[in-house]
Amino acid sequence: MAHIIVVGNEKGGAGKSTVSMHVATALARMGRSVSTLDLDLRQKTLGRYISNRQAHLKEKGLELPSPSYIELPEIDEAALQPGENAYDHRLSAAVAQMEGDSDFILIDCPGSHTRLSQVAHSLADTLITPLNDSFVDFDLLANIGSDGETIKGPSIYSEMVWSARQLRAQAGLKPIDWVVLRNRLGAQNMVNKAKMEKAVSRLAKRIGFRVAPGFNERVIFRELFPRGLTLLDLKDVGVKSLNISNVAARQELRELIRSLNLPGITVDF
Repeated sequence: MAHIIVVGNEKGGAGKSTVSMHVATALARMGRSVSTLDLDLRQKTLGRYISNRQAHLKEKGLELPSPSYIELPEIDEAALQPGENAYDHRLSAAVAQMEGDSDFILIDCPGSHTRLSQVAHSLADTLITPLNDSFVDFDLLANIGSDGETIKGPSIYSEMVWSARQLRAQAGLKPIDWVVLRNRLGAQNMVNKAKMEKAVSRLAKRIGFRVAPGFNERVIFRELFPRGLTLLDLKDVGVKSLNISNVAARQELRELIRSLNLPGITVDF
């Protein structure tokens, strides 16, 4: 069966689609079959990222390892039984369509609470939650005191993950491996940054997630999107030498993939 990776966070702007694209493409470049699904039915940033990639490669006559992408299929709602949810069936149909020929299925969730996102979290073997280095974003995981240190209790998103874990346990499935990425880090080592590091580490022990390194804030990510490229594609599209920032970003991606501990994956790029 395919290993399902869900990238989720109920706040926008945390870098979910950038993380999704780089993880999916890295796995494809390591020879794995990767299928992707974008549950943000309005914006579809991951879907547009992959579409940009397909168009750019076709225009340049290039063939690079890439994840596949499907749209959430429509279903006949008239065939549903009373009380059945159409979105549940659409997501189940999508996963069934991808599972047969995929080593990994990556699902990118919207930056809001939706029924689709809630169900997707219960399907996750690995859950990746990118988190901006800010107490505004930290509030999604836990309520914290005015001192920036006292954790008062889990917040809305953590409670949803807890519910997803309970559903998996009831179904006899293995626990979700929840990985929180401190993402879009600034270059300066400020007091707030140190406080965030302590708070995230403390919360990880309390509610059960692992902390992994994400990406620093870099212009390169905004430049890659229109062409659908990732950090791993630069040399293949004619970039002869990487600058220091790009080399550092590749190392960040390498550390991210390594820290996910995905089955059968040894980082070789």
